[in-house]
Amino acid sequence: MADEGEDKTEEASARKLEEARKKGDVAKSADVPQALSLIAACALVMLYGDKIALSLTETLRVFVAAPHLLRDSLMGDGGLTIANHLMGQVLPIIALILLVAGAAGAIGSLAQTGLMFSTEKLKPDFSKLNPMAGFKRLFGVDALIQFAKTVIKLIAVGVITWMILKGRAVDVAGLAGASPLMVLPYAKEVFFSLAVAVCLFMALEGGADYFIQKFRFSQRMKMTKTEVKDEYKQTEGDPHVKGRLKQIRMEKSRQRMMANVPKATVVITNPTHYAVALRYDEETPAPLCVAKGVDTLALKIREVAGEHDIAIVEDPPLARALYAAIDVDEIIPETHFQAVAKIISFVMVRKRRGF
Repeated sequence: MADEGEDKTEEASARKLEEARKKGDVAKSADVPQALSLIAACALVMLYGDKIALSLTETLRVFVAAPHLLRDSLMGDGGLTIANHLMGQVLPIIALILLVAGAAGAIGSLAQTGLMFSTEKLKPDFSKLNPMAGFKRLFGVDALIQFAKTVIKLIAVGVITWMILKGRAVDVAGLAGASPLMVLPYAKEVFFSLAVAVCLFMALEGGADYFIQKFRFSQRMKMTKTEVKDEYKQTEGDPHVKGRLKQIRMEKSRQRMMANVPKATVVITNPTHYAVALRYDEETPAPLCVAKGVDTLALKIREVAGEHDIAIVEDPPLARALYAAIDVDEIIPETHFQAVAKIISFVMVRKRRGF
């Protein structure tokens, strides 16, 4: 057990990060999907805003010119007709905006965490019923930081809105008696300016918050030296983990070995059960084993050798003897020099003659 007073100076291990991920604890920023949702929604409003505004204008134009007609319509069956018409025009576009904004937010979350499903947060946690624990959550460091971020964003959006509208106060006053068709282009321009400025701010803030959250997560996941040692002991003592590590090491060794087959001078085979790849050049004092295998691996060595025009010679007794006598990256024993020399000489002669 790690000492409570010990500093966390070590980076989190892969095991600790994996366990945290299983619990749904990963580095992510809630501001990134919010920013993407806002950008997507604003883009669609800019795309379909004219259609919505014109539809509303055409429907309500007569009532703007003669308000008493609206009163008469609402008192009769006309109110329902007007409402149905407006909803039929506006609701599909609003639904599309909400759908695209939700999809953009989901993409923002997936981009940060990848596909992840955890049931840990669905399990009942009775510690949350503790009033003191609830007080710490409400007034802890994370809650205060989140509150400060919200206040800063509200102030920033307010300042941006004020700066954009400040220079247009005279224009707004001049549109007091203008028709809706005259107001629409101006309203669109103002909305576009506001949308671009606010979306840019939210994108920058979301990006900054992501890196901050990533840094805070890495700091929170850090381990003490004692925790690292304890985890190492647990990992090495677990037979399943040891077996998995051994399998990974064998796989990597096999991949390196197969990568050396194209460098071989000759492959001596059984012909199907054994295969030993030897390399001989000016840099090696004697033939060197670069790969060897039995059964499936032997067949794979033969396939790779064939793909790279490496000579394959069948000599069952020599193939079995070499396989038993040497490991990869070892020089063949002197007892096999003569037999191997004959094969390599034969291969060299065939190469010089162009076979």
